[in-house]
Parts: sequence; structure tokens; C-alpha cells
Amino acid sequence: MTPAQDAAAHAEPPWAGGPATVGGPRPHPAPRTSGRGSAREAPGTGRAPCTSATPATALQATARILAEADGRGGTALPVLVGDGPLALRRTRAVGGEARVTVVGAMSAPLGGDRIALEATAGPGARLHIGSTAATIALPGRSGRPAHYEIRLTVADGATLHWLPEPLISAQGSDLCMTTRVELAPTARLVLREEQILGRTGESPGHLTARLTVHRAGRPLLDQELSYGPGAPGWDGGAVLGGHRAVGQLLVVDPSYDPSYDPSNAPSYDSSCATGPLGPRALTGTAVLTPLTGPAALATAVAPDALQLRRALDEAAAAMG
Repeated sequence: MTPAQDAAAHAEPPWAGGPATVGGPRPHPAPRTSGRGSAREAPGTGRAPCTSATPATALQATARILAEADGRGGTALPVLVGDGPLALRRTRAVGGEARVTVVGAMSAPLGGDRIALEATAGPGARLHIGSTAATIALPGRSGRPAHYEIRLTVADGATLHWLPEPLISAQGSDLCMTTRVELAPTARLVLREEQILGRTGESPGHLTARLTVHRAGRPLLDQELSYGPGAPGWDGGAVLGGHRAVGQLLVVDPSYDPSYDPSNAPSYDSSCATGPLGPRALTGTAVLTPLTGPAALATAVAPDALQLRRALDEAAAAMG
């Protein structure tokens, strides 16, 4: 990557008040070494807090995506930069929507790692992000938690689908996962999160997952959930009730608001939903809850990943 390309990849998008990006799609940098091996610190005793410092030998990586409307009804990707375990691949577009697939380039996150993915959909852009396989949180030698942060920004008239495969919390792992979303008033978001607690026949690791969503600068949703060793009551009847798969589907759509006027946002795609939603139970252990926003949140628990996906797919159909 040239100095000019590196500067463009880290630049603020023009609608955020920063310099505009330049050039075409960025090449993928060579994966950095993870630093795993005998150089890692010896395991400590007890859990380290999520705010602990990153050991010098741990992996740090940030992948970046910028999507912009191309002026011809499609979406361009002027910034597509993978890093470390997060390799990014542009896949076949559907209509005017750009599609990016996250490919795991190495085992991560391990204890002590800090990885992040930043994705921005500019005004009028349509971006779909998925992944090729589940992400597995694994134990490391540092005795510290791993950190995985997702930062999503959606501008006016833009649509972002964040639909990765599940996160698996393997036995002995310790992961702090944070998803932060910033939405403009006429932005649309479809976000799915799925967590599988333990691989087949094993106990889960410790997982703390926080989801924070702001719309038009105001809080829409802020929740934090903890599972596994050290999280009181996580397996009780009031939380998971013995289930090992948990997930949610969040849809933020201006058309849920009866006062919404599409003529004020001509680039907005309102084909997916119209009108407000009411609270109701879905099949099995899933529930649909409207949020002030306008938005709706479906939450489900299930015995396994397959049944969890079926419940969230049903929720998606109910939400339009």
C-alpha cells in the first residue's frame, strides 16, 4: 500500500467533515504475524477485566470498508482494506447493492488479541456484509480477554446489512465483543448477531457482548449480555434456561414511522418494510419487540445454531 492509499484508507468520509478518499479499491496487505507462541505471557489467575491493556505480543488488526453511491444506481467500494485475520473480499453485487465477505485468514480472536472492523455506508449507498464461516473465540496464553469491536456508520438514505455467521465461544476463551452503530435519520439497518456457547460437548468460555446503536445522535439501543464462567445466573431460567444458542435481529427502518415521508429522502430504499410493528411471540423461544426509533428487535434462544437461525429467519419475515 502506497502512502497515499494508506492515508485514504484512514481518512474520514467527506460527509463526516474529513478529507475525501481517493483512488480505486485498495489491495489487501499481507497478513501480519499473530505473535502467538512462546513469546506470549504465561496464564494469570482469574479473569482479566475487559479494559485491560493489550500485551505487546498480542495481535492487533483493523479492517476497513467504505461504500459510496456511484451515481449510476450502484455502490462503489473505494476503501476495502483487510488486516490480520480479517481478509475482505468483494462478491457478486445484487442490483445496486455492494457485497463484501469477511474471510478468516488465521485463528482469531485468541486471549489478548484486539481486532476491529469498521464499515461505513455513505449517502445513498447499499452495503451487505457477511462472512464465510463462524468466528471462534479461543483461549490464549496471556490470561487476558480478547477484544473484537465492530464499528458501523450509515449515512442518510443508505442501507447496511450486517449478517455475519455465528460467534462460537470455545471452552476456556474470554472475549469482550462490542458493536457500535451510528445511524443518520433516514438510514436503514439490518443487523444479526448469533452467539453459540461452546462447541459440541464442551462448556462455553466467558463472553461479554455489548450492542450500542445511536440514531440521529440519540440512543436507540444499548444492551450488554454476559455468558459463561463468572457471569452470575447466565444459564438460569430467566436468561438462557439451558439453551446454548442466543441471537438477535435488529431492523431500523424509517418506514416504521407513520410520519415518515419518502420524498424527503429520494435515495432511500423502503421496499423491505412499511408501517409500525407490534410486539408478539414467535415460534419457539423467540419474541419480537418494537423499539422507539423507529426500529424492531427480535430476540431468540435455541438449543443449537440451526434452530437459532430458523427462529431469526422467521423474525426477518415477520419484520418485512
